[in-house]
Amino acid sequence: MEWIRTKLDKLREPFNQGKKYEKFAPAINAFDTLLFTPNHTTSKGAHIRDAVDLKRVMITVVLALVPVLLFGMWNTGYQYLSQIQAEVGFWEAFGHGALKILPMVVVSYAVGLGIEFAFAIFRGHEVNEGYLVTGLLIPMIMPVDLPLWMLAISVVFAVLIGKEAFGGTGMNILNPALTARAFAFFAYPTYMSGNQVWVSEASNLDAVSGETILGTLAAGQQPEYSSMDMFLGIIPGSIGETSMALILLGALLLIFTKVGSWRIMLSCFIGAAVMGLIFNALPSMGIAGNELTNFPWYEHLLVGGLAFGIVYMATDPVSASQTTKGKWIYGFLIGFFSVMIRVFNPAYPEGVMLAILLMNVFAPTIDHYVIQASVSRRNKRKKGINPQINTAV
Repeated sequence: MEWIRTKLDKLREPFNQGKKYEKFAPAINAFDTLLFTPNHTTSKGAHIRDAVDLKRVMITVVLALVPVLLFGMWNTGYQYLSQIQAEVGFWEAFGHGALKILPMVVVSYAVGLGIEFAFAIFRGHEVNEGYLVTGLLIPMIMPVDLPLWMLAISVVFAVLIGKEAFGGTGMNILNPALTARAFAFFAYPTYMSGNQVWVSEASNLDAVSGETILGTLAAGQQPEYSSMDMFLGIIPGSIGETSMALILLGALLLIFTKVGSWRIMLSCFIGAAVMGLIFNALPSMGIAGNELTNFPWYEHLLVGGLAFGIVYMATDPVSASQTTKGKWIYGFLIGFFSVMIRVFNPAYPEGVMLAILLMNVFAPTIDHYVIQASVSRRNKRKKGINPQINTAV
């Protein structure tokens, strides 16, 4: 490591203060801090010594995403190859999926980091590590056959409008990854939904059907997959959303490292379950339902982007509620609205996207009223204590 440190110091010399390329120092510093802990400390004011910084938090989330990403590569290849041949080898499926997904990851990082570096140089501040997670999340919530130029435009919109317009990392009010998906969903709807966008295609075939479970239900048909298939993730869907098992594994890592809020995760699942139970109860009340309302509430938790959105995006510490009670309310409403949207409006089967973005907007309001309620209770307690004190005196 000392050899790398020496080489980096030599490489940085033209970018130091007063040197020829001083203006571009944020770009070279970004590569330095990615490998090493910054060599500067605070010099004045109150500060806390802690081993946790933004870089470690972001890398922890990336590590929690890696198993889901690797499974998504295999499942992408399997969903396609299993429909055109009798037997599918593991490495054959994984290789096909990797060839489809890795270019999406490269484009996402290249475009997003390019904009981040440009803004850092223009504004004269260091490059933040926030896009390490966003750059991986964006391709994982997109259809695998989304054209790369559409992905690039979605990334540009997410970084410029969803993040930099508000001041950059830590200042955005909307989750940048979901902002990219929302843009793609409304700008290119035929590429984001339908029965032929969830598995890759070969040049010698017109199309390979890969309709998601929610799409099948919205069309008034029952899916052919078992609950175990849904839990393991051997179903069509966006790259990272199918495997509930691996998403829960990532959730455990985020909770254990205290990077993700277990309160938000748990309350989201409770809210989705409550809404699912309400819909399941409609037939017993004499109200005719459809395939989505009759879909078992526990299977609502297994399909679509619900689990992935809850674990990796609803818990975003920047755009989520900050107070303890606010997290319970915020999470419950995300789960509740997610199932409500997907059932009431089949045109938006991925209700979790709209639900999280909606609650991102209302998160500050939730925290405001939680704090005001706490202040009101404290004032009431003070009024009840003071007369006793005066009487005793």
